[in-house]
Amino acid sequence: MSQALVNETETPELSPETTMGDVMRAFPGARRALFARYHIGGCSSCGFGDSETLAEVCRRNDDPPIAEVIAHIHRSHEEDRKFLIEPADLAHALAGAEKPRLLDARTREEFDAVKLPEAELFGQETIQRIFGAWPKDTAIVIYDHTGDRCLDAAAYLAGHGFKNTRALRGGIDAYAAEVDSSLPRYRLEFED
Repeated sequence: MSQALVNETETPELSPETTMGDVMRAFPGARRALFARYHIGGCSSCGFGDSETLAEVCRRNDDPPIAEVIAHIHRSHEEDRKFLIEPADLAHALAGAEKPRLLDARTREEFDAVKLPEAELFGQETIQRIFGAWPKDTAIVIYDHTGDRCLDAAAYLAGHGFKNTRALRGGIDAYAAEVDSSLPRYRLEFED
């Protein structure tokens, strides 16, 4: 897959008053980035709610400088963008001769209800098969429901040498909305 498959959308601005829900929607890898550097958002003691502001979360987590936190989120997002593929670009790749392997990082119930053609459920068995038999240059695209967890899975595989791994921006929901309207869209009960 070429660099043209990387998401080229503009990066939104953040402020101390941006809610964490808005941060997570605009920067899907922000939780991972905040936890790795500031121990924010990865466990119950440092977690946050969607309605909390970035400033509120920083204040109750050792009060790192907000400008530094915002800059870190932006830098991390620029790195994460290398892993993203747009829905239209995935459709184009799937129509080509060298199709990427599709991994679905949702639950078994979601996978059974709706999936992209030829996708495999991304579970422990699949991980073992990937590590044991797939060439490191295999083109892989991981997707979930809305694109918030597949970025972490793509980074995990890339960290294990599968550098041609991408995450579908917006997940299967964006793919259904932007590329294939025949795919049923759904909403999970626990989503806002």
